[in-house]
Amino acid sequence: KRSLLDVALKNADLISKEFVPGGQQYPPGHQEIEIGLVKLYRVTGDEKYLKTAGFLIDLRGRPETHRLYGEYAQDHRPVVEQSEAVGHAVRAGYLYCGMADVAALTGDKAMVAAIDRLWESATCRKLHLTGGIGARADGEAFGADYELPNASAYNETCAAIANALWNQSMFLLHGDAKYVDVLERVIYNGFLSGVAPTGDRFFYPNPLESSGGYSRSPWFGCACCPVNVVRFIPSIPGFIYATRGDVLCVNLFIPGAATLRLKDTDVEVSQETRYPWDGKVRIMVTPASTRTFTLNVRIPGWARNQPVPGGLYRYAEDVK
Repeated sequence: KRSLLDVALKNADLISKEFVPGGQQYPPGHQEIEIGLVKLYRVTGDEKYLKTAGFLIDLRGRPETHRLYGEYAQDHRPVVEQSEAVGHAVRAGYLYCGMADVAALTGDKAMVAAIDRLWESATCRKLHLTGGIGARADGEAFGADYELPNASAYNETCAAIANALWNQSMFLLHGDAKYVDVLERVIYNGFLSGVAPTGDRFFYPNPLESSGGYSRSPWFGCACCPVNVVRFIPSIPGFIYATRGDVLCVNLFIPGAATLRLKDTDVEVSQETRYPWDGKVRIMVTPASTRTFTLNVRIPGWARNQPVPGGLYRYAEDVK
């Protein structure tokens, strides 16, 4: 059915028409449309959506086009000159995801270099142990380097989801398993704490410590987190595997089956596991033909005594 896609295209066509050099020249106040425009490009193959996403990203930090929103909205300097993850953590995570997507699809070397710097800033100096980001309640924002409190940590559920999406995009850009290490940590910790096992109560902030009196709520006046959970959980199957040419990557260990298209053949792959309760994983691969292809299975960082990439956290004792 194309009904909702047609609605999206109608709106995106208007945005792409109006937001051009010499036309409307200010970036969105809350960076999400860039991700959507890239998705539309992947679905339709129409390059105007990709160009519009790149245009909106490139507008940030350019006072000749608009009155800057400042660090809060990552609008203090052009994105290709940014090196530190700052400001509202959800906005930042969505922006950085969009940057990684556009960089991967356009090959923009300056944007690749910038998004690598920003990932290092967020992951190596500003990441909570759970994979959550955004230490400060004031501005729902990143703190300074190594400002990682437990009891006062903000760690909005939406920010954890934004961090997961960003790391998935970073993997698709570079093909390095370290990004999936962060994605996995967010899936099992940073975002999952935002919803009760019963599925009807939610956290907006996710502090790592409480002396009591803090509990999940059935709803919020600003209800971004519950509906983001509803969107994110069904998207997780799309993170389990990845393909490029004749390479098949097994990134997450989740029971189920999928048929994936490689360069010259279809491959059916399935998993049996109780992960994360048990580390034993059985992977069954059934190609449709006898053509040669490469199977990459991620060895999790935790299995190599690395809780997260970058060395911000370490285990008290090494365990084989």
